[in-house]
Amino acid sequence: MRLVRYNPWREIDTLQRQFNRLFDDYGIGTTWKDFASFPSVPAAELSETEDAIHLKLEIPGIEAKDLNVEVTKDTVSISGERKEESKPSDNGVTHSEFHYGTFQRLIPLPATIQNTNVTAEYKDGVLNLTLPKTEEEKNKVVKINLEQAAT
Repeated sequence: MRLVRYNPWREIDTLQRQFNRLFDDYGIGTTWKDFASFPSVPAAELSETEDAIHLKLEIPGIEAKDLNVEVTKDTVSISGERKEESKPSDNGVTHSEFHYGTFQRLIPLPATIQNTNVTAEYKDGVLNLTLPKTEEEKNKVVKINLEQAAT
């Protein structure tokens, strides 16, 4: 049996190579401008009540006119564009990690909704959608057969 000396730095080096390969696969470089081109999608929070689904999306820095929200009976699609503001700095150099450009996100819904009765509110960079469920979803009852479960 041969003894091999453990070197923890070798594992860290392997991890660093794997991260570099991951970033190379996404086409991300190492300059500030390259980090800004990393795709960005709005964060979402979904909650469900008996009557409706409530969807909250975080979309800071975008005006309502630059958003496109489409709702079907089982999905919500949101797309938009964050436009770059050109502000000259004192020394002529700006480093930014903000994400500019277009984005799109498709969110599947856990229940069928009435897409004609959706209400929306956009305030302080947060989009709140209230998606009322269809009557079939509200009254959906599943009967459990206990006779088969007992045997």
